[in-house]
Amino acid sequence: MIVKMKFINISGPRNDIDRVTDQYLSRYEIQLESALSELKTVENLRPFVEINPYRDVLAKATQFVSYLPNADTVTPDSSLGLDDMFELVRNASADYEDLQQKKEKCKNKIEQLRTKQQIIAPFRPLECDLHQVLSYRFITYRFGRIAVEHYHKMQKYLMDDLGAIFVEGERDESFVYGAYFVSPGEAKKVDAVFRSLHFERIELKDEFEGTPAYAYQELEKEIARVNVEMNDLDKEAGEMLSDRAAQLVAAKNRLEELSNNFDVRKMAARMDENQEDYYILCGWMAEDDVDRFLEEIKDDDKVFVVVEDDHDAYFGEPPTKLENPKLFKPFEMFIQMYGLPAHNEMDPTVFVGLTYSFIFGVMFGDVGQGLLLLIGGALIYHFKKIPLAGIISTAGFFSTIFGFMFGSIFGFEDVIPALWLRPVDSMTTIPFIGKLNTVFIVAIGFGMGIILLCMVFNIINSFKMHDVEKTWFDTNAVAGLVFYGSAVLCIGLFVSGHAVPGGAVHAIMFGLPLLLIFFKEPLTNLVEKKAEVMPKEKGMFIVQGIFELFEVILSYFSNTLSFVRIGAFAVSHAAMMEVVLMLAGAENGSPNWIVIILGNLFVCAMEGLIVGIQVLRLEYYEMFSRFYKGSGRKFEPFCSKNK
Repeated sequence: MIVKMKFINISGPRNDIDRVTDQYLSRYEIQLESALSELKTVENLRPFVEINPYRDVLAKATQFVSYLPNADTVTPDSSLGLDDMFELVRNASADYEDLQQKKEKCKNKIEQLRTKQQIIAPFRPLECDLHQVLSYRFITYRFGRIAVEHYHKMQKYLMDDLGAIFVEGERDESFVYGAYFVSPGEAKKVDAVFRSLHFERIELKDEFEGTPAYAYQELEKEIARVNVEMNDLDKEAGEMLSDRAAQLVAAKNRLEELSNNFDVRKMAARMDENQEDYYILCGWMAEDDVDRFLEEIKDDDKVFVVVEDDHDAYFGEPPTKLENPKLFKPFEMFIQMYGLPAHNEMDPTVFVGLTYSFIFGVMFGDVGQGLLLLIGGALIYHFKKIPLAGIISTAGFFSTIFGFMFGSIFGFEDVIPALWLRPVDSMTTIPFIGKLNTVFIVAIGFGMGIILLCMVFNIINSFKMHDVEKTWFDTNAVAGLVFYGSAVLCIGLFVSGHAVPGGAVHAIMFGLPLLLIFFKEPLTNLVEKKAEVMPKEKGMFIVQGIFELFEVILSYFSNTLSFVRIGAFAVSHAAMMEVVLMLAGAENGSPNWIVIILGNLFVCAMEGLIVGIQVLRLEYYEMFSRFYKGSGRKFEPFCSKNK
């Protein structure tokens, strides 16, 4: 169900806003709206421009708590006052400053080592002792990089005549790294040639030992050693702060609350009137919370609250907060995926929970596999609170029920008797058609009933929204309900062997609703007393109306047939398990139990996923599209209710 919301204005002396937020609002769920935007008609409003005084000290407290080895298990010391918290954080900062300076030195050292690594990394393939190379007196060397296209030209046209040796290192998409060696007498000429090829020199200092690869590894080891040193400093900080753990955790939690409460000013407004400075807060609150809030502040002469009942005339749409029984709570996930209901729409959560679980159970009826889904989903939902796990558990319960109805347990259909029928074998004779699978017929009948129910939901929703067309003349309105209901009635009478109404009754049952749907636009204009009833382009109106009627009739037919998939999957599940048992050799009396176990797990996972998606498709396209818009916005309180 949708929680009824009320729009409230809260005001009082400006310097009292923190007390009100901390003492009252932090214990209720209220979605604050920008007072400057909502109260446009109120004069002398201006924003708060104060800086949050808790932000910096909160950041320090959070940092210190992160160094504690077991912060989650610490019991906070609630005896500290606000001044004590600030003093605690200041003292901890002073004690931590020396460790922080050491940590900064470690960070700087790591940056320096990383810089050296970046310089030496491209030359790792070179098999030479860098210290020796950098000490050469009778050979001139140059380390650097050259563009790939120039490198290819050099190799093809110049290398044989240069009298120099180029040793290649690493290369990437753009450059080839390496070094060239030349005698001092030829150095100027070779340097000129390489400069013409845009060779970029990279200076290497004489601070590396061994080959470039060895030097790189040594730098990596040094970086790892400094990281260990930094971790030791963090542990030392945690040990140093462990004596104050209870106070620090309490300070961090309380400062976090105060910081969040202070940020309420972002949504508030100030008002100067008769030399008095007031704050104004406004927002949406649940009706029950409003009553409790008013009762709580009735003796507080510094808090003034006005409840706006006629919010439609002055404010936007209320946010949507769903509140359903625990059993249906997980199915709110499907509603949020489609879109939350507006405040004047019905909440379809219970409807989705019942229909989704029921249809899933019919399509996946198996006692053993249903129990696996039931137990597995329940355990995951209990420990992890994952909504999808709760949905799987509920669907598994219905799968178990229909497993008994179909007499199927882990694919075996000769272990327990079928309380209703076996999907593969049961057939029903239909007049003028012949024999059809009973499950298919029941699925179509169930689909017809669901479509009629969704039409009723649409009429209720549209009536609440004062939408004349969608209430009376639309495809899913009263006219559509009469037409489709008449079709369902005639089909039911025909299948059961009863007499079908005559032609005159057919004309009323089918012709009149189709005429109302055809002329829905003019009729709506007439009811709403608009000046122009009929459209100007009457010929186009008639042509468009004919095609729309054809589409309406076709959609009724296709939407009804869409429910055949319920029976199809019920039959296919039994058929798939027959294949598994056949592969396991069950017909010989000595089945391979490993194949049966693996086959059941495979079918349970694969078909469970497919059935889940198909049922969700039925919910969204065959049911929701008829009555549900999902145009609401989520209720987002500025802080969760503190119990």
